[in-house]
Amino acid sequence: MASVKLEGTLFFNVYRVDLFSQVFKLILATGFFLVICICTELKGIQEHHHPEFYLLMTTCTLAMMLLVSSVELLTIYVALELSSYSLYLLVPLRKGYGVHVESGIKYFLVGAFTSAVMLFGIASLYGVVHTTYVAEIIKVLPSVIGRPAAIIGLLLTLCGFFFKLAVFPFHFWAPDAYQGAANQVTAYIATASKVAAVAILTRMVALSSGNSIYLVHVLVTLSIASMTLGNLVAIVQKDMKRLLAYSSISHAGYVLIGILSMTQSGYAGAIFYAVAYLIMKFTCFLVVVKVAYDGSDLKIAQLAGLHRRSPMLAMALMLGVFGLAGIPPTIGFTGKFLVFAAAMKKGYFTLVLIAMINVVISLYYYILVVRAAYLLDSDPSLPRLQVSIPTKMLTGALVTAMLVLGVFPHYLLELARAAASALM
Repeated sequence: MASVKLEGTLFFNVYRVDLFSQVFKLILATGFFLVICICTELKGIQEHHHPEFYLLMTTCTLAMMLLVSSVELLTIYVALELSSYSLYLLVPLRKGYGVHVESGIKYFLVGAFTSAVMLFGIASLYGVVHTTYVAEIIKVLPSVIGRPAAIIGLLLTLCGFFFKLAVFPFHFWAPDAYQGAANQVTAYIATASKVAAVAILTRMVALSSGNSIYLVHVLVTLSIASMTLGNLVAIVQKDMKRLLAYSSISHAGYVLIGILSMTQSGYAGAIFYAVAYLIMKFTCFLVVVKVAYDGSDLKIAQLAGLHRRSPMLAMALMLGVFGLAGIPPTIGFTGKFLVFAAAMKKGYFTLVLIAMINVVISLYYYILVVRAAYLLDSDPSLPRLQVSIPTKMLTGALVTAMLVLGVFPHYLLELARAAASALM
């Protein structure tokens, strides 16, 4: 833990080590470790591609660690592209399923377009502030944030991070990429890459110092659109991974509520939410990987009778989706409470009200998942799922974390507040 408190800059001050970046590196390392834990049987990827799979996963994780420590715009762009291209290659690695190549191409094309928009935004921002260093931009930007070129440059720069987080209207890739990729790859995209997006988006929004009402309006609009679209479209999904994809889009809207508050409590809430999201979403994908043990896609109907086939996995899935729905006493409830409370302090009552309505909508499709696992009867001929002892230990640790951090969030929240203070 001593290394977490290290501070300093490297490589001509483009790489900053502070508590904010160190906390997110720890979260990313945890996410990477968790995904590796479910890669004991990579049935969805041909065996001769396994070395490339692990290489790309490691490269992507290192790139995201570079991203959260980058404090210079071109370094941020290079780190973001390195992580993105690793994911572009991971998606088509899946074997035996026709949609994987199409999904990978769509993911790449949307990412390339967003990359060009982001690069144009960086150029526009540089034209106004005459520097690419975040520390210098922080000093100059508040005085020029009212100029159209500055606010447009900042918004276009943020587009790259909106794409990573699957915020509307940069969400089109998510459902197809989630469904087309191998289950373990989807778990990685849905967890670790989202954490990195929250980190860098929070750092970039903090540049404005809360002085741009236009930026707030844009973020509010994107938050509402993401929450509403994600939840409404998720209702009609039959495939579990597509449902979790639209769930991710809605959660991007929730985390934006904390970020757009532009206060220490809002940033701390976003950091806490990122940790909660990682734990809850990974728990759901753990169940997907174990139930669809042959590497195939998992339909919600195939969860029928899961409580009989594996009571532990059924319990983990129930707590995971209840956490995503924000039901107490899970960590998901605490995360939503923190970002909503931060927005309320800034007077965004209407935004929080809309978010609460979306939470109620999301309950419907999350309950459908629990209903399938507990109330629908499965084919009696289906065997019990064989869950190894390490998997049981991992599942138990995730369930414990969701409950303990939901009831006793103090230590994690204090760490999130300390990390957020590094941005202020």
